[in-house]
Amino acid sequence: MRRRLVRHMTVPALALLLALPLRAQPGTPAAPTPVDQLAFQEDQTQRMTVPVSIGSHGPFRFLVDTGAERTLIAQELAGRLSLQAGAVAQVHSMSEVSDVATMVIPRLQVSARSLKNIHAPAFLRYNLGADGVLGVDSLKSQRVLFDFARRTMSISPSRDRDEVRDPNTVVVTARNRFGRLIVADARVEGQKLWVVIDTGSEVTVGNEALRRKLASKGRLAATTPIGLISVTGGKIVADYTQIRGASIGGLRLRNMPVAFSEVHPFQKLGLTDQPAILLGMDVLGQFDQVTIDFANRDVGFVLPGRSAAARMGVVDR
Repeated sequence: MRRRLVRHMTVPALALLLALPLRAQPGTPAAPTPVDQLAFQEDQTQRMTVPVSIGSHGPFRFLVDTGAERTLIAQELAGRLSLQAGAVAQVHSMSEVSDVATMVIPRLQVSARSLKNIHAPAFLRYNLGADGVLGVDSLKSQRVLFDFARRTMSISPSRDRDEVRDPNTVVVTARNRFGRLIVADARVEGQKLWVVIDTGSEVTVGNEALRRKLASKGRLAATTPIGLISVTGGKIVADYTQIRGASIGGLRLRNMPVAFSEVHPFQKLGLTDQPAILLGMDVLGQFDQVTIDFANRDVGFVLPGRSAAARMGVVDR
């Protein structure tokens, strides 16, 4: 049974940091299931990368992006490995829809998990910000645990629904749309909205429908223009601010940073006329743990200092 818990958290303000894809512009009880636990690193924009192997080569650093439909690879790495070209694919980036050449990855190894014959769209490494990106096509039917307190990530088969959870985990039910998990039980300043979980974006991005709603109620604070760059190199201008009060399921957030821009994913997901945000790493990274279970369509949050590791003194906080 899932308990509805209400927890409060203040999200620290960020300066001029932004996203990829968007990249920041400089300035159960049965047999135990295997768990692939990986030490992760943070890139310059706080997004998480993990080591992967391609065939017998590697390790290479790939971003983990729950907001990306497909796994991507850097053109430079594909050339160095002499990967074969695949079919041209249509890619929906933050800034546009593009026809992009793919490269065939014969075998992609992420710890103990092996994926074969991935047709990965290829982009310049500068725009990706890493050797590649693990998208939801590589994560479906899996549970991904981001343990920010211990700086690790684990990938395992989706959990049994009857499996006992840490009592300090706030579980939020989501919907699956084009492989992305979207939470409907959310509000900002009393306004109902949709929340897309997006670990590939450093900053939370709000759409114009949300901006208009907040402005009409006098709840929109002053904004600061910032620049974004998508994986295609497309440039976007967003208006950065903070929202005083927000709730996601049983979570209450204060001073949540948001960059307003009508980026392409809102159109792709059919969310241009409804208030929505892409929940990025600026908010997600403030929790001790975030668990994303694609098969069961739920997201679990553990507040700072509430994880088992912190309670046992494993984490020095």
